[in-house]
Amino acid sequence: MPKLKTHKGAQSRFHLTGTGKIMRVKGGKSHLRRKKPSRTKRLYDDTIQVQSSDKVRLKRLLPYGLK
Repeated sequence: MPKLKTHKGAQSRFHLTGTGKIMRVKGGKSHLRRKKPSRTKRLYDDTIQVQSSDKVRLKRLLPYGLK
C-alpha cells in the first residue's frame, strides 16, 4: 500500500495540542495592520480551535498528523 502524502500548507497552518485539539492562527495578522486599533491587533495574536465541521477535511490533508 503506498504512503499518503501530507499537505504541506495545512501542516504549517495547523498544529495539534497535547489534549488533541487542532489549533490555528487567525488570518489578517500581517497585512494592512497599521491603521487598525491596538485592541484589534491584540486579538490577532491568539490561536483558536478549529471548528468540528473542518476536522474531517483536515484529516484528509494531514493523514499522519491528526490521530
